[in-house]
Amino acid sequence: MAPPAGMAHRPSGCGRRNWVPALFMTAAAPGQKVALVTGASRGIGAAIAERLAADGFFVVGTATTEAGAAAVSERLAENGQGRCLNIADQASVDDFFAGVAEAPGMPAVLVNNAGVTRDNLLLRMSDEEWRTVIDTNLTGLHRMIKPVLRGMIRARWGRIVNLSSVVARMGNPGQANYVASKAAVEGLTRALALEVASRGITVNAVAPGFIRSDMTAALKEGQMQRLLERIPLGRVGDGADVAAAVAFLVSDQAGYVTGETLNVNGGLRLG
Repeated sequence: MAPPAGMAHRPSGCGRRNWVPALFMTAAAPGQKVALVTGASRGIGAAIAERLAADGFFVVGTATTEAGAAAVSERLAENGQGRCLNIADQASVDDFFAGVAEAPGMPAVLVNNAGVTRDNLLLRMSDEEWRTVIDTNLTGLHRMIKPVLRGMIRARWGRIVNLSSVVARMGNPGQANYVASKAAVEGLTRALALEVASRGITVNAVAPGFIRSDMTAALKEGQMQRLLERIPLGRVGDGADVAAAVAFLVSDQAGYVTGETLNVNGGLRLG
């Protein structure tokens, strides 16, 4: 609402220990904080990964295929690496964190960006369409958050940012599963913020509105005009707009902000 030359052929999906070509293996510098960004191969996730790398974090960006992970590694270069991960699969998550714990180390920052849609009117929505969205967009966060909390608690510092959506509060016909998952993400954010605040960990959400993507690029002129008329700022957002909000929330300057949802929607929905 993205194999580079010389890389051996492997089947799509995630292999053991989230295989990363040796060409792209890099390591965090001593004392450098590790930031984990899920769904970093394109769009908002790619923009977030690049911004955090520019801000000095060593970024682990995930993708759902090994080719996508290699592309993330190539993009981040010495500032991070790509890893293959399916957050809807507990075995993939377990394998991922086993590899990350070895190198570059457990993250001090977690940005839960990965998500899916399976749009349909609720009357026609299959159980599989419902379960796929909830299991990825909501239960996937549970799978990602639990492993990182122990290290954050020991360090008495941590930042968790969950990506929601403007439709979590507006609603959107044909997306009951997606809207429900994102509304639940905001509730999870508030509850977890209260649980871990005393340990120096902040938990916030960012709710993007209409962001420039392949979908918006395919809109006809009349469709785009009608879309822009709904946005007080008169433009569609960019991934960089969302990345800037995330960058603030994971910074030391946002240490007194927790349990909040930061809207990045050009005024489409206020409050």
